[in-house]
Amino acid sequence: MRLAVLTVLLIAGLAHGIDLGQDLLAYVERQFGGDARARLTAWEQLVAEHEGDSEARQMQVVNRFFNQRDFVTDQSHWGRQDYWATPVEFLATNAGDCEEFANAKYMTLRAMGVPEEHLRITYVDAIHLEQAHMVLAWYPEPGAEPMILDNLVDQIQPASRRQDLKPVYSFNGTDLWLSRDERSDRRVGSADEVEQWRDLRNRMLTVTGN
Repeated sequence: MRLAVLTVLLIAGLAHGIDLGQDLLAYVERQFGGDARARLTAWEQLVAEHEGDSEARQMQVVNRFFNQRDFVTDQSHWGRQDYWATPVEFLATNAGDCEEFANAKYMTLRAMGVPEEHLRITYVDAIHLEQAHMVLAWYPEPGAEPMILDNLVDQIQPASRRQDLKPVYSFNGTDLWLSRDERSDRRVGSADEVEQWRDLRNRMLTVTGN
């Protein structure tokens, strides 16, 4: 299941704010019901209400908003092994896997005005689960220990307290880093080298007819 209409809002430069437009909201309501439209409207309002807040406050409200959604594997939800849904698809269906949680949090915080260099979508090994996982890392200032926003743990915690996660690589809208440990990494290229991220960004800039 994929939306036939994709939002044209933010991803290239991620200007402040989100404006989904009445056509998209009406389409989502027809396809997924009034609750789906209400979730998207709540997302718009969340960004508008918290644009001027401190970054710490923004992290809290965004993490809480998205962690209310259901975790569902790509195969059962989208019929594909590894599909990165847009935030609109994620909220319309009210479910996704770890990539949807991390990507939606990143995009929402960027729309609130959080600088790109403060955020990294981070691919990790979840040691206790014995599987790959994705979280969002927030760096309050350059060189600071990152704070981890995770759909599995509601509390935002320093990376050093998440011994259950082993970082592998991370990226934001521009750069790609290979991780050595939770505090050390090296830049290895452009974020566009992450194929699923590149595909997601392209779809976010595309509108297809209903």
